[in-house]
Amino acid sequence: MLPGTCHTRAGTHGKNTRWPIFLALYFDIDGISDRTTHLPHMLPSEEAFAAAVSALGISNHDKVIVYDGKGFYSAPRVWWMFRILGHDKVWVLDGGFPQWQASGFNIGSSCLDDAVLKSRAANSAVETAYNGELANAATFQTEFRHQLLWTLEKVKHNVAAKAHQVVDARVKGRFDGVMPEPREGVRSGHIPGTKCVPFPEMSDGAQTLLPADEISKKFEQAGISLADPIVLTCASGVTACILALGLYRIGKHDVPVYDGSWTEWEALPDNDYPIVTSAGS
Repeated sequence: MLPGTCHTRAGTHGKNTRWPIFLALYFDIDGISDRTTHLPHMLPSEEAFAAAVSALGISNHDKVIVYDGKGFYSAPRVWWMFRILGHDKVWVLDGGFPQWQASGFNIGSSCLDDAVLKSRAANSAVETAYNGELANAATFQTEFRHQLLWTLEKVKHNVAAKAHQVVDARVKGRFDGVMPEPREGVRSGHIPGTKCVPFPEMSDGAQTLLPADEISKKFEQAGISLADPIVLTCASGVTACILALGLYRIGKHDVPVYDGSWTEWEALPDNDYPIVTSAGS
């Protein structure tokens, strides 16, 4: 497993043997998100996250293992969300659900209805939190780590200051402005001074995370110094977390993510938030 939507608790079987009990839950990154912005799946407030995770039945004592259906896509985003809100007992299942199936492990379906109900309860808890209403008291306690999150203002300041290397996780064509963005109405291109490490380069053909030395080479080949500060961006804060997981593997544990990412930057006036493409515009 890598440094979680599977929820793990320790249970007992027999007198002296401990076995893990896996409770599969559905964590909706669009539902457990900021309700004050039009930007997609932005990080929710501490109160909203605590309410949602509590509704899922997760406590601060629990170990969380995250996986997704693509093998290696949205799971690192959930891993990052737990970490930024103070929960370190969280891992990503390497290879995700496809690798689990390919390995011949059992697949459960008996708890599907319960998972759906808990997911709806979590999304409802987020709405309640943003409406300023008190639902059931949250049992999950958060501790916000500001160093893992960058805002638009920080990125704009860094364009001039160049204190951090900004690394974009989108594929090269979109970064260069020669391929369209998948989100309607969003232009392609990149933030000035940004370098590109496409998120698929963090994994192999089996959708498992590369070894540490290979990850280091990917960044170095893109002209990025691993000894200097890095901040990550992408289209909307999801695939940047894949790079964050890769950097975590090589020992860089506090690399921040620009949550609004390209979707936020591109929508603003070009005079203040310029766009760079391979054509130089």
